[in-house]
Amino acid sequence: MIITVSALVACGDEPGPESSAKVTYLTSFSTFGRDAYAFVAQEKGIFAEAGLDVTINPGNGTVDVLKLVAGGRAHFGIGDLTGTMITVAKEKLPVTAVAAIHQRTVAAIIGLVGGGIAGPADLAGKRIGDPAGSTVGLMFPLYARAAGIDPGSVEFVPSAPPALPQLLVSGQVDGIGQFVVGRPLIEAAANGRSAVVLPYGDLLPDLYGNMLVTSRELADRDPELVRRFSGALLEALRYSIENPEEAGRILRKYHPTQNAEVAAAEMRLMAGYTRPDGFTGPLGAVEESRVATVIDLLVEARAIPDGSLRSADIVDYDLVPGAR
Repeated sequence: MIITVSALVACGDEPGPESSAKVTYLTSFSTFGRDAYAFVAQEKGIFAEAGLDVTINPGNGTVDVLKLVAGGRAHFGIGDLTGTMITVAKEKLPVTAVAAIHQRTVAAIIGLVGGGIAGPADLAGKRIGDPAGSTVGLMFPLYARAAGIDPGSVEFVPSAPPALPQLLVSGQVDGIGQFVVGRPLIEAAANGRSAVVLPYGDLLPDLYGNMLVTSRELADRDPELVRRFSGALLEALRYSIENPEEAGRILRKYHPTQNAEVAAAEMRLMAGYTRPDGFTGPLGAVEESRVATVIDLLVEARAIPDGSLRSADIVDYDLVPGAR
């Protein structure tokens, strides 16, 4: 059962450790270098300075994260915005996005050179390892439509996130659902073989990537706590992108099985997605008109029914950075 957060926040302008709000945060899925910024917030005292006592747990894909947040088993989590739209339209989960981690989608399918996938057209007839309910799988019909291929011609094989690199390297699958920033991890696992990356954003440039999500109940009841957590996480994201090597070392401290150099490489790749060329807003900002455009794309692709979703159903525009 989730702890009532507002009851844990003591009165006063400067909450000390004894008055820290205890919150639980879920990564998008498993724990990889792209998640280092959350552990940077822990290690550098950024969460503590915001009056937060944070437990970081691994998520298992967008759908799983949304259900845990909606069900009160986590306060915050990371979910892809498009995957969140599809899930909320279908299941009416009471969740809302409060900050953008990626201004561009990082969803991708990754294969290896010589493995039969060189471009989107090669996906037909292939087997793709991917966690059930993941961003890549949820969005694939939209990507397939943009690529001009039949989504039914591609078989998605349910696979645990940590197993994906080895499944690809061993040839048990032809490709895997992955984030663009996962390329260094895959190439390290492949012992020098080059990865083939098919970014969804190449064909779907309007899509956002991961968002920080929380429950509508918490956003309505304690918006100040949501702002504190969001601000701390984004501060750590900024620091990690500016100091990727340190972020990689910190992740390895908390997760010794992680490769610090690979994690640093992932954080360097994150820079182009958190602040892409031409982006002038504050880190974490979300544009209402752009969200509406993505909804229209999903309706056009028949991924969601027409009229099933409004922009305000997905994003709390009073809580996003730079809110009106």
